[in-house]
Amino acid sequence: MSTPTEILRSFIVDSLLKDPGRALGPDEALVSSGLIDSFNLVDLALFVETSFGVRLHDAELRADVFDTLDQLTTLIEARRGEAG
Repeated sequence: MSTPTEILRSFIVDSLLKDPGRALGPDEALVSSGLIDSFNLVDLALFVETSFGVRLHDAELRADVFDTLDQLTTLIEARRGEAG
């Protein structure tokens, strides 16, 4: 079974970056580094909502909340906890 971090990493490198062989560290900046742009950010948010069954707020789609795999995983886990 894949972890949220692995699922996110795979989606980002395969679908957004279109570079399946690229290594992506859990604390590597995605938005603030320019690795993914605002259009990719929306795609990523939709993927998170669909894949993990969580609701994200538009105000969260910014670098200080949504910038690394670790931050995304923490946000997903927090939202899953709210649903329970």
